[in-house]
Amino acid sequence: MNAMSGARSGIRPTGRSRTFGRDEVIVTKTDLQGRITYANDVFLRVAVYDEHEVIGRPHNIIRHPDMPRAVFGLLWQEIQAGREIFAYVNNLASDGVNYWVFAHVTPTWANGRIVGYHSNRRVPDLGAVHTIEPVYAQLLAEERRHSHPVRAIEASTALLGRVLDDAGVTYDQFVWSLAGASA
Repeated sequence: MNAMSGARSGIRPTGRSRTFGRDEVIVTKTDLQGRITYANDVFLRVAVYDEHEVIGRPHNIIRHPDMPRAVFGLLWQEIQAGREIFAYVNNLASDGVNYWVFAHVTPTWANGRIVGYHSNRRVPDLGAVHTIEPVYAQLLAEERRHSHPVRAIEASTALLGRVLDDAGVTYDQFVWSLAGASA
């Protein structure tokens, strides 16, 4: 996927975090390749971009290097199959500050075909973030053990499957258990 493997900018994480209002929603839309076609004002403010800097760019311009690619692989698998997905995602703003989101990503349909993707993101509960961080760290460590990107994602995806199997839950159940535990 272009959006999953596209070039990253040279932005380095600062170790600082930001958030946005619990009543706000970050919205972006992309084409089939994951290039941004729309970004709302909340996205632009939180990610510290001007609109002209993001339109036409791969959505992964905000991918934090501590985010496991296996999560994005699962995301792409689901939305390309016409299904929605919810995920906790750590993003990286243009100024190097990170911001966590609880993302809902769905295909955009027209005339019975997927024509793009739409994502709404809200502020996640901190308890959910604290729970997901060690899981993501495990997945990322597995990815870093492999020099070939495809093999890294495969190994991390397999590890995620084992973690979920050991817990006796699906990915969706895991994500919603975190959301439910914090409600």
